[in-house]
Amino acid sequence: MTAPSTKALEGIRVLDMTHVQSGPSATQLLAWLGADVVKLEAPTGDITRKQLRDLPDVDSLYFTMLNCNKRSITLNTKTERGKEILTELIRRSDVMVENFGPGAVDRMGFTWDRIQEINPRIVYASIKGFGEGPYTNFKAYEVVAQAMGGSMSTTGFEDGPPLATGAQIGDSGTGVHAVAGILAALFQRERTGRGQRVNVAMQHAVLNLCRVKLRDQQRLAHGPLAEYPNEDFGDEVPRSGNASGGGQPGWAVKCAPGGPNDYVYVIVQPVGWRPISELIGRPELADDPEWATPEARLPKLNKMFQLIEEWSSTLPKWEVLERLNAHNIPCGPILSTREIIEDSSLVANEMVVTVPHPQRGEFVTVGSPLKLSDSPVAVTSSPLLGEHNEEVYVGELGLGDEEVRLLKSNGVI
Repeated sequence: MTAPSTKALEGIRVLDMTHVQSGPSATQLLAWLGADVVKLEAPTGDITRKQLRDLPDVDSLYFTMLNCNKRSITLNTKTERGKEILTELIRRSDVMVENFGPGAVDRMGFTWDRIQEINPRIVYASIKGFGEGPYTNFKAYEVVAQAMGGSMSTTGFEDGPPLATGAQIGDSGTGVHAVAGILAALFQRERTGRGQRVNVAMQHAVLNLCRVKLRDQQRLAHGPLAEYPNEDFGDEVPRSGNASGGGQPGWAVKCAPGGPNDYVYVIVQPVGWRPISELIGRPELADDPEWATPEARLPKLNKMFQLIEEWSSTLPKWEVLERLNAHNIPCGPILSTREIIEDSSLVANEMVVTVPHPQRGEFVTVGSPLKLSDSPVAVTSSPLLGEHNEEVYVGELGLGDEEVRLLKSNGVI
């Protein structure tokens, strides 16, 4: 059976007023699901077009990797004519997404009440740093959200400072949450005929991803957390290095030749202890009452992983992986960014994708992690600034060529 040619969100128009990362990561996912995403930029463009450039005078990878499969129009929404055109764009859109500072869109004259008057069916999504309260007007960045959502206090080693995670859980993590809210609102609209407001805060999204740490905060009231390698516990969840934080203990063990990413992460399940003890040359530990059960091993997790590391540090990580996998022991090598970008399986799964670009020639990006059988994704290039002005303003809004020329010369587009 051949897959239908339409996409999951075919016919859904998204007015994308987002910039930087949290918003664009959300609208890029919507575009990959088949929505027509029109990115509305100031005539100067999304700031990330020029940030962290690796090549002069072309859109940066920061921009291209977060804005694939979109169209771009420019509009100065501070001008009267700009406001009129924005009104028309809102009228014809199913979804509007923004991640400006609190109140910025209201100050343009587009409150939620006004937007509902223009288009009662629109789903209007906002991504902010924080919810209502004392933090509302704080400026939020990726690591600020990590700091205030519970991630940093629980990441790092016990004797070191709080650490940021390399995964962009504050920005792109919030973007994924926003997509879930938008899709639910579109689905509810099928029944009610009404759009609705969708609000997602970066602090809240990070906290949702730190749920297990709040589980452990409550467990602390009843004594130490046995699965943590820490010896001392106060009244808050400690940083615990590379401990798994789950029901089965895990750790990253060193491998040969000892480079910065020569590690394998190993989980020791109850059933895995006997084969591990044999692999590390200590088969007697499988039956030793001091080591044989998870309960016996829990108080000496550091020693257990030290014994495993004495074995793993003599072998390359891929060999450690092979030997552990042969016994069905959960494990994974620490993959560097270079190893990931060159991983043939990720290329085959269209998670590492090479995309042609009119200025750059081509660039490599991360593909869609959402694999739908009837809505396949072909990643296309991010748009150039204002690339689709004529297509949208003339072809779709019906403005005349002469007016578009005037709008351009007057700085409206």
